[in-house]
Amino acid sequence: MSQDPALYWLFILAIPVACIAWTVTHEEVFREPREYCVKRSVEERSLFRRKFFYLFTCEYCFSHYVTVFILILTHYKIYMDDWRGYLLSGFSLVWIANIYMSFYNKIRIDLKTGKLISKKEELAVKEIESD
Repeated sequence: MSQDPALYWLFILAIPVACIAWTVTHEEVFREPREYCVKRSVEERSLFRRKFFYLFTCEYCFSHYVTVFILILTHYKIYMDDWRGYLLSGFSLVWIANIYMSFYNKIRIDLKTGKLISKKEELAVKEIESD
């Protein structure tokens, strides 16, 4: 396998990994199952069960499992055509996907900050107008 297409696919396949991991661990559509998992990750007696439920609340942890699913689905390997290629591609996909999620989180924080500043300025203008 030529390295150029393999590197291209690394950055493409990391997109669904990041999307699925972020959606399950952060978005409103999965809030109830996530809250259940958070509760179980704290209250379970067994270490294994606590860690199992925790993986659905942490985007980094969950991205490893999503990556395994994507690798099974696509048979994507980087650099080597045997099991080592799967290992390298797995950790590479997780790393790139988490960079994508970090960028996405930064953008969301910046947007929320911008909205809060705008709202604060609107309230200040309304106060000045009402005086």
